[in-house]
Amino acid sequence: MTTVRHLSGYLFLSALFIIDAYCGVNEDTAFDAGNGVSMTFAEAKAPRFLLYNVNYGEGFNLRRDVYMRIANLVRVLNEEEPWILVLPPWGRLYHWQSKDIKNQNRIRWSLFFDVYSLKKFAPVVEFEEFLTMSKEPVIDEVYYLQNYKEGWTEWEEKMDFRPCNENNHYYWKNFETGKWDSWFFGYEDQVTASKFQCVSFMGHASFLKPFLLKNTTARSVMIERAETVLHDQFGNSEYWQARRSMVFSTTLRDIGNEFRAKYLDSTDEKDNTIFEEDWTKMKRKHGEAKGGQYIGVHLRRKDFLRTSRHLPSLKHAAKQIEKLLIKYNLSKVFIATDAPRDEFEELSEYLSDFEVLAFNPTSEVREEYKEGGLAIIDQWICAHARYFIGTEESTFSFRIQEEREILGFDPEMTFNRLCDDKEKFDCEKSSKWTITY
Repeated sequence: MTTVRHLSGYLFLSALFIIDAYCGVNEDTAFDAGNGVSMTFAEAKAPRFLLYNVNYGEGFNLRRDVYMRIANLVRVLNEEEPWILVLPPWGRLYHWQSKDIKNQNRIRWSLFFDVYSLKKFAPVVEFEEFLTMSKEPVIDEVYYLQNYKEGWTEWEEKMDFRPCNENNHYYWKNFETGKWDSWFFGYEDQVTASKFQCVSFMGHASFLKPFLLKNTTARSVMIERAETVLHDQFGNSEYWQARRSMVFSTTLRDIGNEFRAKYLDSTDEKDNTIFEEDWTKMKRKHGEAKGGQYIGVHLRRKDFLRTSRHLPSLKHAAKQIEKLLIKYNLSKVFIATDAPRDEFEELSEYLSDFEVLAFNPTSEVREEYKEGGLAIIDQWICAHARYFIGTEESTFSFRIQEEREILGFDPEMTFNRLCDDKEKFDCEKSSKWTITY
């Protein structure tokens, strides 16, 4: 049994690296976080690839958070040798249940995000590009992270190679080929793995650095259940650099902006929300953004009806929204919600004195941009509201709050949550995780 422990300190990035033709990018498209620091490796080394996956039950917005953890790990790895992060294709998410949207599988990141902006933070490639660059569609090593079966009494960073806690880990040995098969992002008919190992893990993302550099020489390594690793330092400048680099695709932003202009009389010029295409140059101060003349609301329903401790009834949510509309002298509210149509109509009836809007995409938009794209459009519209109020414990709301921090809103107009019926109208506000440059 191998055990690795580390109890002190964090690793910080001291230099940025440009990865050359091995990943199909050059100095115009890759790893340059905008501070003018860049360098090439003294020796030409073939880059290594880091892949990752997340528990199948996790949603779109938690997966965005896990990306930031792994992207920061890749930055740390590049202090020593060239590594490229392989972006896991989107698909088969629990919350993507719309039966009318077909082929929600093998979705490239470029449908949702501007990959050029991602590359300004860390060297990344789409999964299909990785397959093209690989000599054969085989991932060398897969490490499945799991919690310690016996639990723990005192937290410390450690990892142990152990038998799997459960057999249901979605990997199975193919005795005909000697390889390990799995879903592999919908490429199960094309991709296999040479090695599979369960690892009990407790630690931050950068704690994997010594293992990846010294304990394996594999050209491609996949970290399964990557949500197990923690942010190296949640909310610091590296966190926010990774978050700022996750710029939505131009097309999705344009759709959201068109809706704002047509139905909410909201434009970037009026709202002081001009967006810099180069995120490294966009450093807004709190209060610079004014926002459109509407309130943005994220009201989570469905699974939260079973799991949330602080979800208001539709009637109580409407009362809170009405108070805010009156307080800020506004007449329009934009609702982002997973509620079924009848619940949305009920909420609208409670707010009959005001204009209640939601984004209702055409069938063509739904089919082309999938449920992930529709979620981003909702978030983009909420992010530009004069005032935003979300749902407690929802990562969907949290992502909107981050977007508003990037745009430069007053935190008092951003970090707000709907109170449940017992809390009435004076519940504690959301935790404030403000931007750091």
